[in-house]
Formats: sequence, structure tokens, C-alpha cells
Amino acid sequence: MPNYTFTVNGKTVTVDAPADLPMLWALRDKLGVRGPKYGCGINVCKACTSHLDGEAFNPCVTPVSDCAGKEVTTIEGLADGEDLHPVQEAWLEQDVAQCGYCQPGQIMAAVALLKKTKNPTDAEIDAIQNVCRCGTYFRIREAIKSAAAKM
Repeated sequence: MPNYTFTVNGKTVTVDAPADLPMLWALRDKLGVRGPKYGCGINVCKACTSHLDGEAFNPCVTPVSDCAGKEVTTIEGLADGEDLHPVQEAWLEQDVAQCGYCQPGQIMAAVALLKKTKNPTDAEIDAIQNVCRCGTYFRIREAIKSAAAKM
């Protein structure tokens, strides 16, 4: 099998994998990165949302070969040491999580939105397509607004 080298959360890594292996499985099974969750495997639920070269992407449908030479950031790489990212802080302050399964993907999608839009409208926030089966969408919206105000 070929080797693919890329950066994950600031560390250069190399994995031996088939070219079509979804990046999610390279992260979880080969590298032990557990933040991105498997939900659907078809880019619908977006529980695996992470960043590829700073843009939101879904590793469940992105082949590892597409990530070679690029930078992958997962929820584990969002904080700066002990200092949480403002979106993570807002999630805690707004008590967003219930079951918590979708939250890494939700947070990564929110960070991507706030990189593009400093003061998003409700409609822009609601356009985030990550699924939360617990239905904490109101608290997610409030957390994103709170984080935007801090950033």
C-alpha cells in the first residue's frame, strides 16, 4: 500500500493506506484521533466535520489520498494548549451538548463559519448542515453568536 504524509493538528504524520480509504478511518483507526465521529459515512450528518487547509470538510467521504501534503485540523487541534478556542468556550457557557456525539463536528463547522463571517445572521448559522439528534439548535445558535462577540 502507498504511504500518505500530511499534518494532523500540527504534527506531520504518515499513514500506509489504500488511496480510497476515507480520511475518517485514517484519523480514527490508523492515528487514534477520536474527535471526528462516524455518523453516516455519506456526508449527510457531518458529525466528522474537520478542517482541511483551514476549510471545513467531511473526512467520511474524502479519500486519504486527497489529503496528502495538506493540513488536517480536528477538534483535538482547536484549543491552544489549555486555552480553549472561543467557540469551545461558548459551547460550555451555553450548555450546548446533550449527548455530545455531534458536538465536535458542530464546533468545527461553527469555527469555519466564523472564519468567513465575523457576525453571522441566524440564517447563516442555520445554514450549517450538521445534524443534532438531540435538537440543541437554539443553544448552538446562541453559542455561535456568543463566540462571534468574543472573537
